Amino acid sequence: MPRSKIKKVEWGVSEMSIKAVRIPVFVEEQNVPFDLDFDQFDPVASHWIAYGDDLCPVGTARLLNDGHFGRMAVLKEHRRQGIGRMIILAVLDFAHEINMSKIYLHAQLPARAFYERVGFVASGDVFVDANIDHIAMELLI
Repeated sequence: MPRSKIKKVEWGVSEMSIKAVRIPVFVEEQNVPFDLDFDQFDPVASHWIAYGDDLCPVGTARLLNDGHFGRMAVLKEHRRQGIGRMIILAVLDFAHEINMSKIYLHAQLPARAFYERVGFVASGDVFVDANIDHIAMELLI
C-alpha cells in the first residue's frame, strides 16, 4: 500500500495542485477539452488530493453537494498502487459524516470494475461524454 496522504481541500487554495493532476490525465492523456474538464462546479465542490512521498499531488477527485462524485484522476506513473481506492474511501467517509444518502458517478467503462469493488452499482445504458464511453453508477450510503 502506498504511503500517500489523502487530504480534503478547497478549490481556492488548491486549484494549482488539482490542475497538476487533472490536466495531465484528462486534458493531455484523454484529450478532454480543458473547458469541459474545468467547469463552474469546481469552485463549489469538495475536493480531495492524494499526495505522494515527495508531497507532490498524484491523485484527485471531487464531490458535489448533490452527491455527484467525479473528476477522479491518478497520474499514470502512480496508478495501480491503491491511491484511487484511498481517495474514494476518503470521499465515502466524508459523505457518511455529512449524512449524504447516495453518491452517484459516471464511470469511464474501464473504471467500472474499480467502482463495483467499492460497492457502486451500474444502471442504464452506456453513453458517451467527452468522446469516452461511460456508465452511470450509484452507491447508497
